Amino acid sequence: MSVFRVYSEKKQDFAVEANAILSDLKENLQIKGLNKVRLLNRYDVEGISKELFERALPVIFSEPPVDDVTFELDENCDLLFAIEFLPGQFDQRADSCEQCIALLEPGSVSKVKTAKIYMLYGNLTDDEKVKIKNYLINPVEAREASLAEFETLKEVYDIPTEVETINGFITFNADEKAAFLKEKGLAMDLDDLDFCQAYFRDTEKRDPTITEIRMIDTYWSDHCRHTTFLTNIKDVKISDKKINGSYEMYLDLRNEIYGERISKKPVCLMDIATIGAKALKKKGLLPAIDESEEINACSVKIKVDADGVSEDWLLMFKNETHNHPTEIEPFGGAATCLGGAIRDPLSGRAYVYQAMRVTGASDPRKSVSETMKGKLPQKKLVNTAAAGYSSYGNQIGLATGLVDEIYHDGYTAKRMEIGAVMGAAPQENVVREVPSPGDVVIILGGRTGRDGCGGATGSSKSHTLDSITTCGAEVQKGNPPTERKIQRLFRNPNLTTMIK
Repeated sequence: MSVFRVYSEKKQDFAVEANAILSDLKENLQIKGLNKVRLLNRYDVEGISKELFERALPVIFSEPPVDDVTFELDENCDLLFAIEFLPGQFDQRADSCEQCIALLEPGSVSKVKTAKIYMLYGNLTDDEKVKIKNYLINPVEAREASLAEFETLKEVYDIPTEVETINGFITFNADEKAAFLKEKGLAMDLDDLDFCQAYFRDTEKRDPTITEIRMIDTYWSDHCRHTTFLTNIKDVKISDKKINGSYEMYLDLRNEIYGERISKKPVCLMDIATIGAKALKKKGLLPAIDESEEINACSVKIKVDADGVSEDWLLMFKNETHNHPTEIEPFGGAATCLGGAIRDPLSGRAYVYQAMRVTGASDPRKSVSETMKGKLPQKKLVNTAAAGYSSYGNQIGLATGLVDEIYHDGYTAKRMEIGAVMGAAPQENVVREVPSPGDVVIILGGRTGRDGCGGATGSSKSHTLDSITTCGAEVQKGNPPTERKIQRLFRNPNLTTMIK
């Protein structure tokens, strides 16, 4: 079948995004000769008939009251270029179009590819054109797209037919191990690799596969194992007397709680963060804590007045930090910060009702020219992250009651992005049993990005300017419509009581 192409553009009275880009480029990049910006969404569609494509134009690819549709571009502008996601990145717009086409004509299977078209009018120099492209294209997630038409949208991937075995791994010397870490871009360090080598040499008595090493690398990363928070703290000097007093209180609590086991409980940030709850629990002051073998969100037993009837419910809390992914790809990083926070109470069979967002940034009013090398401009980071968080929250239907952004020069070096949520579920809907051999395991979800094996390791790596082209795979991409469906599905007790 043919590939059909169409462009959709907001009418002038509704061109909010295009006008915002115009203002942004003139103010932050000082592009004085720029007079007008047009922004179009490009859709390429394959796998459907021309008749179905024409039916889809006014209901899927455009909204007639606010959009104009065209099949040609005005090439008489000063700068014309297109931006598309990198191969393998999740394109929610394209995914939604494919789902809508299937609703429009049940049984149809289509392939949709999208791109953003920028048309700029004015008197631009060659240097300004380069500066504009560099500002609008984040190489972590996107690239400049060809303006040519496609013959087909089918993509061919070079997929290996067998898993690579790392021949000679158990006999690697120090130099070979260092070279291996660098070549594979692993997050683990030499000590971790030494441990792996000893295990496969002495216990498995074989060389590992690359999949095994990457699985270990993922689960030992800071994202999954919280290695930063578990780092042993051996020497502490605090000049502030009040803070030092709090630290001394922490040390006293350690002696009280751990007793003879204290030598096996090193001082670390994780212990400092959790010692209060441990102390309250030991004193019997946390009787409402819901404890189980599940590790999802913090769960508390409460009583709920449901139309005059007292019911037993579980109240769940969870927070998620997405500092690194938001810094390199602010929209997706902040969006899935919220999605990831929702995921854990959801896995506990709870429906999430409320959210909170706390962020840290440097001064977003600073000129783009003051941006630290290798970083995104603070204003772009702040605005795009806010848009990403809002996008996810709006699509899943979650109210955020508190949004607070802290401005400090320290956040120039590292962004802070925290999302926290609160959920609840009737206690009778949550059955907790131990899984056993023969149980059915169902993986439930939807398509997202290429953030699979190794996708969580980015925050554990030392990054360079060269790594920016590959670290897009480290930013989880959420799928809020699918997560919303799962949330609604999990409100059905007939389903949730089947879950162990």
